[in-house]
Parts: sequence; C-alpha cells; structure tokens
Amino acid sequence: MNRFSVIYLRKKRYYQLYCATHAEANTVLKQLLTKKGKVPIGIYDAKTELFYWESSRQRQYDQASIEEQGKLDNQITTMAQTLRHYDTSGQDQPNSVAQLLQANPT
Repeated sequence: MNRFSVIYLRKKRYYQLYCATHAEANTVLKQLLTKKGKVPIGIYDAKTELFYWESSRQRQYDQASIEEQGKLDNQITTMAQTLRHYDTSGQDQPNSVAQLLQANPT
C-alpha cells in the first residue's frame, strides 16, 4: 500500500508521488528540491491524515497564527485527499488549485 503522498507543484498544478514508507517519501521530497520546475510542498500520510511540510514551508507554517495554521491544514489535507481520489478513480484532476480545493470527491 502506498500510504504516503509526496505533494509538489509544477506549472501551477499540484501533483503527487506515492511512497510506501515515510523514509522513502522524505527521500523523494529531498530529490524534488533539485528538480527544475518542481516545487516540493510536503508529505501526506493517508492513514493518519497528517501532513508534513517541506522544511522551508514548515518554518512559514510555524510562524503563522493558530487560525492560519488551521486553514492551511484543512486546505492541504483536502487537496491531498482529492488528488488521491482522482488518481484511484481514473478521473482527470481539476486544472487549477482553486478547482482542486473545491472538488468534492465521492
């Protein structure tokens, strides 16, 4: 089972790479830092529904207010779940970030 999703941004669109372990996901996340045009966001754990931000984003997250952190948590979790849904259902994912966050997976 690919429990972890490495989320990254490319050309204003979110993508994910599946990994079986957190260690594997960390390695993939670090590799994305060296790929031109790919911006690593973090790692989503589908079992616990927790999100681990990429280190520079984690610093920004830590400095945000509790309310802002809550909004970010909800947005990133919804986005990761939606990406997983579209991948498993074989449907095309929404084109924009706004559409992705508003999508209602069933």
